[in-house]
Amino acid sequence: MTDRIDESVDYLKSRGFGEPEVGIILGTGLGQLLDDVEIEKEVSYNHIPYFPTATVEFHKGKLIFGSLEGKKVVIMQGRFHLYEGYSLFDVTYPVRVMKRLGMKRLLVSNASGAINLNFGKGELMLIEDHINLQGGSPLAFHGVEKLGERFVDMSEPYNKEMNDIFEVAAKKHDITLHKGVYASVLGPQLETRAEYRYLKMIGADAVGMSTVPEVIVANHLHIPVAAISVITDQGDPSNLEKVDIQDILANAAKAEPSMVKLFKELLQQV
Repeated sequence: MTDRIDESVDYLKSRGFGEPEVGIILGTGLGQLLDDVEIEKEVSYNHIPYFPTATVEFHKGKLIFGSLEGKKVVIMQGRFHLYEGYSLFDVTYPVRVMKRLGMKRLLVSNASGAINLNFGKGELMLIEDHINLQGGSPLAFHGVEKLGERFVDMSEPYNKEMNDIFEVAAKKHDITLHKGVYASVLGPQLETRAEYRYLKMIGADAVGMSTVPEVIVANHLHIPVAAISVITDQGDPSNLEKVDIQDILANAAKAEPSMVKLFKELLQQV
């Protein structure tokens, strides 16, 4: 495992990747942030040794190194999911590589469906806590102790300092930023009416198919992490609409400028 990570890192360094201060994972339909990045190097995932390959058509599949708001950043343009057939180790492998490159903080974005119907389409939710419903852990494998301690505290998985900066920035820019609990499910199918009712009962405010494994590994590596969900649809069991992926992507695009402002504001202050 450590040899594989080293080989991935050595390859990226040979391609001109330097030491990033901040890592950023861009979720479904969320790529506008790259318009503000001074890109120095980029590599397709399928060229990096041992990296998975993005199979979702709206995930670009590139690792990018550059500068944003005076900070060196490494950006995942597209992520990996369990529903693509990957293991939890595969899904979180890039986080371990970015850490070995030098990443000190991690920012995560995703598209999610609202369980809390006070959250509107195209609005943002700051993740305060999560519920892991993916049926496994990215730390449950033989030899995990070679990469960090086995039993990881998760009493505060999302960094309070960064969350506070996001909240102040949202007020400054007059951006609606809800706070809530994100439930991560396996997918790729969307939820049934009964499943939406269940998610509400257990305390979820939004549901998606990513993020939680990456956050667990960030905590395993002692990397402060913060995450924002873009609300792209609503899971109202009493009035459940059929899934329209184009509508989901349109709502993600609608919310992106606000998310970009928050990410840039945070980078200025950390």
